[in-house]
Amino acid sequence: MKKTSGPGGFMVDTEKRKAENAAAPKVENLLGRIAELFTNHRGALVGTIVLVLLGAGLSVIPPLLIERTFNEGLFPPVGPPNMTVLAQLVSLMIVIFIAAAAIGVWQTYLTARVGNEVMGQLRERLFSHLQSMELAFFTMTKTGTIQSRLQNDVGGVANVLSNTVSSVLGNTVTVIAAFVAMLLLSWQLTLVAAVIMPLMVIAQRRVGQVRAKIAGKTQESLSEMTAITQESLGVSGILLAKSFGRQQIEVDRYAAENKVQIGLQIRQTMSGQWFFAMVQIFFSAIPAIIYLVAGWLITEGSVVSIGTVVAFTTVQARLLFPLIGLMRVVLDLQTSEALFARIFEYIDLTPAINDPENPEKLNPEDLGSVELRDVTFSYPGSDNEVATLKSVNIKVQKGQYAALVGPSGSGKTTISYLIPRLYAASEGQVLFAGVDVRELSQTDLIDQVGIVNQETYLFHATIRENLAYAKPDATTEEIITAAKAANIHETISSFPEGYETVVGERGYRLSGGEKQRIAIARVLLKDPPVLILDEATSSMDTRSERIVQETLDAVTRNRTTIAIAHRLSTVINADVIFVISGGEVVERGTHTELLKNKGLYSKLVNEQFKNA
Repeated sequence: MKKTSGPGGFMVDTEKRKAENAAAPKVENLLGRIAELFTNHRGALVGTIVLVLLGAGLSVIPPLLIERTFNEGLFPPVGPPNMTVLAQLVSLMIVIFIAAAAIGVWQTYLTARVGNEVMGQLRERLFSHLQSMELAFFTMTKTGTIQSRLQNDVGGVANVLSNTVSSVLGNTVTVIAAFVAMLLLSWQLTLVAAVIMPLMVIAQRRVGQVRAKIAGKTQESLSEMTAITQESLGVSGILLAKSFGRQQIEVDRYAAENKVQIGLQIRQTMSGQWFFAMVQIFFSAIPAIIYLVAGWLITEGSVVSIGTVVAFTTVQARLLFPLIGLMRVVLDLQTSEALFARIFEYIDLTPAINDPENPEKLNPEDLGSVELRDVTFSYPGSDNEVATLKSVNIKVQKGQYAALVGPSGSGKTTISYLIPRLYAASEGQVLFAGVDVRELSQTDLIDQVGIVNQETYLFHATIRENLAYAKPDATTEEIITAAKAANIHETISSFPEGYETVVGERGYRLSGGEKQRIAIARVLLKDPPVLILDEATSSMDTRSERIVQETLDAVTRNRTTIAIAHRLSTVINADVIFVISGGEVVERGTHTELLKNKGLYSKLVNEQFKNA
């Protein structure tokens, strides 16, 4: 069984993963849901239908005119060719060709517009729904997999969305009209042409089932390739690979998945080719058979004119493309079924954290108080027997500076996630301004909280745009004031382009301390009543840390601040310090009180200052 190296050299069982992902997710009423995507485009669809009917109707008139051209113009019952009749019939055919071409262009515009608008709405709907998903979904799903759903899967159904309606309707009408015309010309010859159609339908169904399975596997492989690309070619990923000299492993990893993708693409391209080849052979051979049958009919005494034979074979030849078009649409629908199922699978995901039907309103006078009552929490997908937090009780008064300290992995950052309800507590209550966060709308809650994470994220945009993310309508003066408060204004001003400096992917053109101070300025621009600082000065040198800490001390005096700190020197002046260990609050008090207790806090302080 084939295996490929994953990140860090671990082995990924490729064939096993492929087998697990081969089946498309089950989505109820898939065709009905696809049809619903077009409900907002009824006007354009009606116009498309009218144009399709006109075009299909016009397409079968020329063969009937051909019969008259032969029987009345070229070979009239008496005398030489009738040039007057010929001129009239040829002129009429030219007019029909011009009209059909104009209708085709107009129809193509409408179908392209509807298809692309529906595809855009589907992509936007999927993106919007993903934005509503809880944080746990993104921690448990590869970014590349999510990107693949938005790009590869939605892009993969573009042809179906753009051409299905017009192709099905146009080709169906054309086929029906052509068969009617063939019956009018000769029912005997029509019977010969139609005898093999049921066999073609059965073969087409089988081909569609095979292509649908291959399409599902192909999209899974594309998802994996996108994930590998996102992980390995991002700034962080490439830096890690170069730091450990693992570039070749990443190349091998990508090459292995690329080989799988190549094989699937070849299989998808070739599936059904013999079927369509047989269809083409059949339609190409029919004229010769028609000539043979026509000769036999004439021998038996039936009246079959030259014009009838020529017109019939012309109509029959025109059946080839609409019939193949119909079969290809059916095959495309079957192939795209797996892609639509993957898209709707994500759209159907129910966020674990939702707003209540009637959210409570926050009292402005109470903003700032935060409390956790008997809170227990386990991360989704983890062993519930080993809770990250266990019956945690924390109360922070309005305007207090509270600190969460303790060993790494003790649950400090988890507490900061529960306050703005990025995660939901498994048990107990999280109260914000005296209201259970489950009774508040997520927007109202997050508007009152500002977070500066240990890992700073900046967009590949200008410094101004990164700062204004917190307040899109902020004035230049407000942005500069926030930057000064975070002690980053002078640094920004020293850049040649100032606030218009592009920071690069994830802010890699800036130092760690500069990125962190921009993040602090961004949250200060938001000016929330509650500020959460998760190791906010961890990336700074001693001088920058001291300056920013003095700034933070100033800006936190009039707001509730919850600081997660590893460097205990930054929280000595905190109003209350909660010591977290093993997911529990083991101590609480001021710096002086905790030192007197001679507990874990005292031990941590002694270790840090001893090392210092």
